[in-house]
Amino acid sequence: MRKLISGLFITLDGVVEDPHSWNPAYYNHEMTEVVQSALATSDTHLYGRRSYEMFRSVFTGPGSERIGHASLMNDTPKLLVSTKVTDTDWGHTTLISGDLAARIRELKQQPGGTISVQASPTLVRLLLNEGLLDELHLLIHPVIVGTGQRLFDGIGGPSSFDVIDTTQFTTDVISLRLAPKAITQSAVAPEPRQRAVPQPSLV
Repeated sequence: MRKLISGLFITLDGVVEDPHSWNPAYYNHEMTEVVQSALATSDTHLYGRRSYEMFRSVFTGPGSERIGHASLMNDTPKLLVSTKVTDTDWGHTTLISGDLAARIRELKQQPGGTISVQASPTLVRLLLNEGLLDELHLLIHPVIVGTGQRLFDGIGGPSSFDVIDTTQFTTDVISLRLAPKAITQSAVAPEPRQRAVPQPSLV
């Protein structure tokens, strides 16, 4: 079965939106190696519409010839999840619509290598909720931004992960590789019964 792996930049407060506004100060050769290694070891890239359009503009637009892994991004087969896009114009792109979970399950059963999800936090949440994601790679930045889309908002219930690997960069960014595991309701510890104690107001 093919593996489905996602990699995301994330802040201490769980924000994954607009990383260009908080990531540049932490982007160094260590992060480049991790990101490019993940891309190179997958033979298919999976995108949501917004991420697809963003990456396409970066790797086919002005100055893209100066990006070392542009050819890798342009040449790797792509899967695009969208109900709005009808005409794909970035390399070898296959459009996915309809029952997404069913289509992804079919793709994972087909011959091939790793499928990597490029950014697309909404898509990542769906894959987590459906139990389809095999690994989650988080590059945790030592910064709190306060606002923005959070990765785990909308996760449908308790989730637990096995830690595969963790590395601290010289910038203090933490590279964390996780493997989601299913939790049954019986595995969730019940809350102990206790007498309610009035709490002081923090307002």
